[in-house]
Amino acid sequence: MLIDWFTVGAQAINFLILVWLLRRYLYKPVLAVIDARERKVAARIADAETQETKARAAGEELRKRNAAFDGDRAALMQKSVEEGAAERQRLIEAARQDSQLLRVKMTQSLAAERVELGRQLSLRTQAEVFSLTRKALSELAGVGLEERMMEVAIDRLGALPAQQRLALIGTRAVLVRSTGDPSPAARTKLEAAIREHFGANVVVRFEIAPELVCGLELSVEGVKLAWSVADYLSTLAQDAAVLAATELAAAPEAPAHVH
Repeated sequence: MLIDWFTVGAQAINFLILVWLLRRYLYKPVLAVIDARERKVAARIADAETQETKARAAGEELRKRNAAFDGDRAALMQKSVEEGAAERQRLIEAARQDSQLLRVKMTQSLAAERVELGRQLSLRTQAEVFSLTRKALSELAGVGLEERMMEVAIDRLGALPAQQRLALIGTRAVLVRSTGDPSPAARTKLEAAIREHFGANVVVRFEIAPELVCGLELSVEGVKLAWSVADYLSTLAQDAAVLAATELAAAPEAPAHVH
């Protein structure tokens, strides 16, 4: 069998040309596409690894934040429990102090009411006693007692302080109020005493005043000079009231027991 070297050479040349053409126009673009895809895949893998790394870091951060939150929550709960206990203790102490203060105020109020009740009772008792005394003296008063009170009034006029007597000299009128109608002799004697001390031209006018019980009252220039049982009783009642008020005010208050 004869070999056609020309044909073989031509085929070889065609093969080489085909290989060169495939290498130039097919293999290289395919390799370029493959490289590009490999690069894209590598980039995606790298990006996925980056994302995974970020996800792991975010997960770790979230875990740390959760742990910190759990710690803060426990601390806040503990703080709330402690503050609640402290507030409860404060409220209990405030309530105890308010209760003590209220007890003290009630004790003081009761003591004040007791003192006031004693004062009112004392004043009422004094009023009743003086009322009965006034009534009894009014029933017992007679002409003899009234005449004696008239004499006492005349003696008191003579015993007036010099300054007061000088201030009343020159008086134009004197009103004499008495329980009953004095006798002419008693009137004359009293008028003489009045003119002797206040002036010869003074006008003396008499008036009946049953409320005086026994005695008389002279009104001179707006000044009252009273010598009567009613005046004595009134003065005595005022002195007794002042004495009772002083004693009640000095009475020790009941001690306040605070537990």
